[in-house]
Amino acid sequence: MAVLILFLSSRPDIVNAFLKGDLKGFIESIGLIGVFSVVFAESGLLIGFFLPGDSLLFTAGLLASKSFGFFNIWTLVLGAWAAAVIGDNVGYEFGKRVGRNLFKREKSLFFNPENLARAQDFYERHGGKAITLARFIPIIRTFAPMVAGIGHMNHTRFTLFNFIGGTLWVWGMVFGGYFLGSIIPDVDKYILPIVLLIIVASVAPPLYHVYKENHKTIWQKLWEKIRFFLKYKV
Repeated sequence: MAVLILFLSSRPDIVNAFLKGDLKGFIESIGLIGVFSVVFAESGLLIGFFLPGDSLLFTAGLLASKSFGFFNIWTLVLGAWAAAVIGDNVGYEFGKRVGRNLFKREKSLFFNPENLARAQDFYERHGGKAITLARFIPIIRTFAPMVAGIGHMNHTRFTLFNFIGGTLWVWGMVFGGYFLGSIIPDVDKYILPIVLLIIVASVAPPLYHVYKENHKTIWQKLWEKIRFFLKYKV
């Protein structure tokens, strides 16, 4: 963490682009290794839940199109694919080794045990396919592999769902951006609205969840708090 903070302090262009929501500038500043690192962190590290996985991959695909030629498309998609699959495996192993002690960690800026409990709840409702579905749900995709590890999901089965989810997510997002950039003339003029559309599509599931949460009765909310506390002690 200290190394990351030191690096970012030496690259204000990266921080400024991220804070301004300038994904194109952010990706151009971090390059391929940075893109792979973001995908890896969002897939398997606790601190990666806030990173822009969907919109980052789509925009990187745009930058790899003929309109920009900033990346080689195959280097981009294969590297991001490997980072996503390996990241989930790291999350799985972390959950398996640390186990339910994760639920006992105190709430902090980078960690909220309730996010882990929601991922556990999602996993229990959807079973193994949750690993694939979670790829397309921000925050849940960061915690889902850890939950699978905590539950000691069969590793071969986890690897299969992880492979399918990582393939659909990375290849779909990257090539979606790549082909869009290849067929729309002067696509650079439309990057902002396109990225905004991807962001809206990405955050729609969590926002819907928040909407449902806010429309629950006080008794429903109280019951959920009690259930989460009894089951996960959070």
